[in-house]
Amino acid sequence: MQTVNPEGWKRPKGYSNGTTARGRMVFTGGLVGWDENEHFPSGDFIDQVRQVLKNAVAVLEAADAGPEHVVRLTWYITDKQEYLSRLKEMGEAYRDVMGRNFPAMAMVQVAALIEDEAKVELEATAVVPD
Repeated sequence: MQTVNPEGWKRPKGYSNGTTARGRMVFTGGLVGWDENEHFPSGDFIDQVRQVLKNAVAVLEAADAGPEHVVRLTWYITDKQEYLSRLKEMGEAYRDVMGRNFPAMAMVQVAALIEDEAKVELEATAVVPD
């Protein structure tokens, strides 16, 4: 994966404006912060962020990929203010699970997610090199 940043643009923190990659593509569905038994171990936002990232890594590993292959993440959150007030903790959780791979990302606040207990949902796209 190679990050893309237009000339003269300030480098974003914690994500990339764009990425390029070649290889086999892996897509996750919309994952939430529950465990393998579809139980939410915690109602805390950061705990759910950490769990949803672990879930994404588990799906990637099942496809012979890893966090280093992720080229795009789309986040859906239910509370923008909670996200903004806990950025440092979110960054720590992200780096603990995903390492220092910062793909292109989008984050969207939504009114609700299908699972009532969910505070975050995540879609990932990975490209495993040929």
